[in-house]
Parts: sequence; structure tokens; C-alpha cells
Amino acid sequence: MANYAPSIRKKITLGYFAIVLLIIGLSLFAYLELSYIEQKVIAGEAISEFFDTTLEIRRFEKNYVLYTQRPDYVENRSYVDKAQALLETNKAAFEAIAQPATLRILREQLSRYRDLMAHYALLSRSQSAAYIDEAQLEKMKLEGMIRMAGKTITTTAEEMSKTERQKIQRLLNTSQSVLLFSLVFLSIITIAVGHFLSRLVVRPLKMIERNMEVIAEGNFDSIKIDSKDREIASLTRAFNKMLRELELRQRHIVQSEKLASLGTLLSGVAHELNNPLSNISSSNQILLEEMQEARVSQSDTPQAAGGPFPDPAFALELLSQISDQAERARNIVRSLLEFSRDREFQKVVLPLKKLLEETIRFIKGQVPPNVTITLDIPDDLMIPADKQRIQRAFLNLIKNALEEMLLNGSITITAHKHTAHEKSGADESGIHNYLKYRGKCTLEEDTVDIQVVDTGPGIPADILPKIFDPFFTTKDVGKGSGLGLFIVHEIIEEHGGCIAVDSEPGRGTTFLIQLPLKERT
Repeated sequence: MANYAPSIRKKITLGYFAIVLLIIGLSLFAYLELSYIEQKVIAGEAISEFFDTTLEIRRFEKNYVLYTQRPDYVENRSYVDKAQALLETNKAAFEAIAQPATLRILREQLSRYRDLMAHYALLSRSQSAAYIDEAQLEKMKLEGMIRMAGKTITTTAEEMSKTERQKIQRLLNTSQSVLLFSLVFLSIITIAVGHFLSRLVVRPLKMIERNMEVIAEGNFDSIKIDSKDREIASLTRAFNKMLRELELRQRHIVQSEKLASLGTLLSGVAHELNNPLSNISSSNQILLEEMQEARVSQSDTPQAAGGPFPDPAFALELLSQISDQAERARNIVRSLLEFSRDREFQKVVLPLKKLLEETIRFIKGQVPPNVTITLDIPDDLMIPADKQRIQRAFLNLIKNALEEMLLNGSITITAHKHTAHEKSGADESGIHNYLKYRGKCTLEEDTVDIQVVDTGPGIPADILPKIFDPFFTTKDVGKGSGLGLFIVHEIIEEHGGCIAVDSEPGRGTTFLIQLPLKERT
């Protein structure tokens, strides 16, 4: 018993056998009931035949009394013999509906009736020639006795026949009720077993279906199904194993996407580093030339020894420029290292405008000449965020907008504080009325609302709800992983915020990011 593992197959088989046994039991009961009714019907036929026989006895009795025809007496006598034979042949049937005393009296009455009819027939034959008053009186007396005995026999037979019919009727009514109850009971049991088996199988499958819907949205959490059945447990284990594999593969792909983003950054950083390095090189070259000229001048005019070599103020200015440009290059490299370093999620208060300026600087080398990026953000606007992750989200959004704009256009990034329950648009609900896909954006808390608006070609309405799905892309095979906006969505939700989008073909695209100013409790 310790190793017993319940399974759907066993439960279905058990339910099947339970229904089969129930049907067999009810069928056996119905068979026995029908056999009993058959016996009662046979007994009822014998009793009905006995009653019909008594009626025939009385009919031929009356004919014989009226017409004194010998054949009538013979028929009467044969029916009396038949009645007596029926009583003996179907003794059990008669004893089931009548008291022993009643049957004893009935037998005695039949024997007495037979004797009276025999005496009456003998008297009729002997007095046929000479009719006398004494014989007539005796015949009349016999006729009265015969009628009384015949009436007793007929009445008793009628009562027994009526009793038997009533018993059969009650038995039929009972059988109908039992049959109806059996059908109802069988139907209820069948429905109950079917419902149980359906819940047994369908409920776990429904739970798996709901989990699959969550998985389709990009959540690869392991599924948990409250079922001890071996098949469901095995399916759950296999499904969770598949989820772990998918999650692992997605992490690899996300890492690849991160490396691709890093490549973009390196391109931008190379462009950014080129400027300070060029300035350092230029300043250094000028300073070297000045020093060489001063040295030549000193060697030509020894009397000038100890003079300025070169001009200290000018040299200090050049050295200051070299120091500033070196610091600028160091900041660029530090930002790159912060972006590329893999570390735990940690929120800090960041100046949003400075953060976006740094992010744009990373991607500056990727911006086409005829595309402008404009920031309209207050200098003192701060957000609580993980710098590395939120930069990656902004970088992916800007890259996505740049990829959609071919030759020219503009990207405008605006931000402002949003107070809880303050309306953001012209609609009654207060949620940005122009946003067709709102995600989980609400008006129930203080947030920083960041809008990224581009003048690109826009997104068709049928594609709009799918853009945050993992691996969804409209680009050709090999030209996009479909994870850019998915990563943005994941990062924003990791910060407790939400992202929404509105777009129409030919009118550009607007992304709204809401980041909470306070941690949710």
C-alpha cells in the first residue's frame, strides 16, 4: 500500500467497473422481479380459469334445471371435476391468496355441490314418468340447496380472482416504481461518476491551459497542479522540465541580445571616445611643439637660460584640457562598464535627464544624420531605478525607433511627475485616452510618466498587442530576435511600473512608461 500511486487510468477503470456492476445488479434484480411477476401471472391465470369454470358450472346448472337435458348435466359435472382438479394442481397459488379454512370450505362445497347435482339428476330421471307432489317438493328443495352451494363456490372464486388481480396490479405498480427508481438512480450514479471522472481529467488540464496562457505571455514559472494522479504528475514534471529548458534557452538568447546591445554601445562609445582622445592628442601635440620650440630657442640664445619654457599659462591650459578630456573618456568607459556588468537588481535614485543623455551618447554613432533626438525633461526630475537595467530599456526603445525610421525623422522624449488619480488624458477613465494598449497602467499611485514619441511609419493595429511578446518580430529571418521590446517590458515590470503604446500606420508611435515614485507595500 505504501507504493500505491493513484492514476487516472485506475480511477476511470474503477468507475467503469462500478457502473458495469451496478447495471448487472439492476439487471439481475429486474430479471428476478420479472420472473416473480411471471409466476404470479401464471398463478393468476389458474385462478381466473377456476373462476371461469365456476361460471360454466352455474350456466350448465341452470340449463339442466330448466330443460332437464342430459348433456347439460354431463357438462356441469365435467366442469365440477375441472374445478376440483384446478384446486389440487395449483394448490400453492390458491394458498397464497386464500386462508386454509376458505380453501377447505371451497373443496367441501364443490364435493357437496357434485353430490347434490347427482341426486337431482337421479330424481329427475326416476320421476319423469309419473309426476307426484312429494317428488316435486324434494326437487324444489334440492334446487335451492344447489343454488346456495353454487353461489358460495362462485362468490369464493370471484373473490379469489379479484384478490389475485389486485395483487398482480400492486406488483406491477411496485415494479414500475422500482424500475423508474432504478433508472433514475443509475442515471444519477452515471452522471456523478462521469462528472467525477471529467473533473479528475479536465480540472488539471484546465489548470495546465491557464498556465500555458501565462507562459505564452512570457512567464516561465513552474506550474503547480494539485493532483496526485500519476499521469498528471508525470505531465507536470515533463512540462516543468520543458519550461526550465525554455527559460534557459531564453536566457541565452537574452544574453545574446544583451551582447548585441553591447556591440551597439561599443560602436557609440568608440565614436564618443574618439572626441576626447583627439582633443588629448591635439593638446599633447601642441604642448610638445611648444616645448621643442622653447628648447631650440634656448639652445640658440644661451643668455635666455632660465626664461619661460614654454609659456606656463599656455602650458597649464593645455594640461587642463588634457585632464578634462581624460576625465571625460574615463566617465564614458565607466558608464560602459556599469552597463555591461552583470549584477543584482538594485534601485537607486537617479536623475532622469542625465541618465537619458548618457544613454543617447552611447548610441550617438548609430543615429542617422537626418534624425534628431530631443529631450524635454526637468533637470531635477529623479526616478528610483536600477541604472544598468533602466538604461538597457531606454536603449532598446530608442534603437527600436531608429530602426523603424529609414532616412529622417525625430524622437522626442518627455517626462513629468504624475500624481495619483490625476487624469492623464481627455477620456472619462483618466488613463491616456490615446493609448490603445495600456498594459497594467493605472492612476492609483504617484508615478513618473515618460513618453518616447517617434515619427516612424507606425505599427498596424493587428500587430500592436503582440509587440511585447517574446520572439515576436516583423523583421526578416536573421535580422531580429524579437526580444528587444520584450526585454523593455520585463525591465519596466521589474521596476514595478508599466508600459503602454499607441501607434497608427503613417503617424508614428508613442510609448508611455510609468515608474512608481514609491516602493509598493
